[in-house]
Amino acid sequence: MIKKIVASSIIGIVIVVSLAVAFSTSDMEPEPAPESNLTYSMQGVLQPDVMTGGDVIMPTKVSRPGCEETDRCYIPSVITISSGESVTWVNEDSAFHSVTSGFYDEPQTLFDSGHMDPFDSYTLTFDEAGTFDYFCTLHPWMEGQVIVE
Repeated sequence: MIKKIVASSIIGIVIVVSLAVAFSTSDMEPEPAPESNLTYSMQGVLQPDVMTGGDVIMPTKVSRPGCEETDRCYIPSVITISSGESVTWVNEDSAFHSVTSGFYDEPQTLFDSGHMDPFDSYTLTFDEAGTFDYFCTLHPWMEGQVIVE
């Protein structure tokens, strides 16, 4: 009986030590944060830096009305690029979205990402100068603009 208790105790100690070693992070260095053109304000709200090309983010929960009130349906909602540069839209939401030229009540046929799954991206190169409005076909309150200089 005592041998069984001692054996069980030893096995328990080995398991606890093994788990402690497995979950120890003291020897691991933290991964550096990914570089981004976005910063956080004091309130924790995503704020765009001066954007002159790059990514446009569709953040979480923009499939519900309200993001248009704070101009946060697409971040940034207006992006300025030079002719020949690309913009990549990244759907960070858990809902489907799209990037479609024009406005909800006046769609155009210049570009259309189709329905983007969560965490999909869509990249488009703009070769001509102009102002290009776009929206989400599934969520009409989501609107943005690309200005090509």
